[in-house]
Amino acid sequence: LDPCDADPLLVRSALHHGYPAERDCPVCVSDRLTLLNYIFGDQLGQFSGRIKSNEELAEMEGEFGEFKVRVVEICPDCGWNHLIETFVLGDGRRRRPPRKQQTVEDIYG
Repeated sequence: LDPCDADPLLVRSALHHGYPAERDCPVCVSDRLTLLNYIFGDQLGQFSGRIKSNEELAEMEGEFGEFKVRVVEICPDCGWNHLIETFVLGDGRRRRPPRKQQTVEDIYG
């Protein structure tokens, strides 16, 4: 297994939606190491699996009973990627998933 095998979409997501890791890449020593927060959970409905900022996570904590956050670090220079942290957020109140909203994918396939 190659530790520097990041999918091109993961690297692109890191460049556009990530935030600085405040440390250098452990493989190539680049200072562009980036973190992404992925959210997962039954109560999120179609929004499960999306990328969210730290600010959005703080807002969501009071809107959903429970969801998991997986923090991945990605180096856009060498492709290093690694799951560094997993934790659960939410207010503990069980809720139904939000109603499915139509997306561009639904419209154009």
